[in-house]
Amino acid sequence: MKLQREPTHPGEILKEEFLEPLDITQTKLAKDLNTSFRAINELINQKRGITVEMALKLAKYFNTTAQMWLNLQNEYDLYKVAKKRQDALGKIEVCKKIVA
Repeated sequence: MKLQREPTHPGEILKEEFLEPLDITQTKLAKDLNTSFRAINELINQKRGITVEMALKLAKYFNTTAQMWLNLQNEYDLYKVAKKRQDALGKIEVCKKIVA
């Protein structure tokens, strides 16, 4: 996997593309989603990732899709793990039967 630039964490997207433009506080979002302030704060501060449940809540609240939120998280996670395991992954060869 060729590493490109680091994808934006979904918490940063939540903050910059949704909360700030819509003037929604973390406290209001937590209350409206029936979740804790801590969960929202940790997500915004990139200390927590998007769970399936959170993706469903955010999708409903912002009229987006859960898949969008999960794709953002998956892209971020794939990049982080690929970067961390770059050496080990580089030692794996493509199956000869597939290449033929």
